Amino acid sequence: MSAVPKTLDPYAQLLDLPETLVGELIGGELHTQPRPSGPHASASSVLGMDIGGAFHRGRGGPGGWWILDEPEIHFIRDTEVLVPDLAGWRRERMPNLPRDHRFEVAPDWVCEVLSPSTVKKDRVLKMKVYARYGVAHLWLVDPLARTLETYILREGQWTVAGLYTDAEDVRAAPFEAVTLALGDWWENGQDPRDE
Repeated sequence: MSAVPKTLDPYAQLLDLPETLVGELIGGELHTQPRPSGPHASASSVLGMDIGGAFHRGRGGPGGWWILDEPEIHFIRDTEVLVPDLAGWRRERMPNLPRDHRFEVAPDWVCEVLSPSTVKKDRVLKMKVYARYGVAHLWLVDPLARTLETYILREGQWTVAGLYTDAEDVRAAPFEAVTLALGDWWENGQDPRDE
């Protein structure tokens, strides 16, 4: 993760980034990181399929949500722009998707998949922004440690709702209507550190 000095319009800098980088604006400062590694992409993709089928599409679950990969969320237009690995909106709060890439309604749920290069930004900077703008649920997934941490926002502060590891079966807010098998999220069902 690297911070880019403020020399030009930060949002213009974000738009000019090469496709190999993900950019975010936190406190008006541009932060970049490389595209996700294999374990990170696998965990995010499988989690998205599990939740998306049940909540986005209503297959095996209640539906009623938009579940999206890497949406560009504009908490403050062009100065506070975050890109979580996954985000979800209850359709009653956001009945239609925006026509462009800017999501200006704060999500109801975000998920960050941690990697060594982003863990500090995800745990410190981004968690504060999500709390400030009232995101009700936050999940942190660590594919190397094989853990899931779930948080609920209460009175502007994050409260741990659940801590899970390895191959546990999980029912976690706001998606407790389905059971999620954590073991399916990890690359080949193996701990990458054991290879």
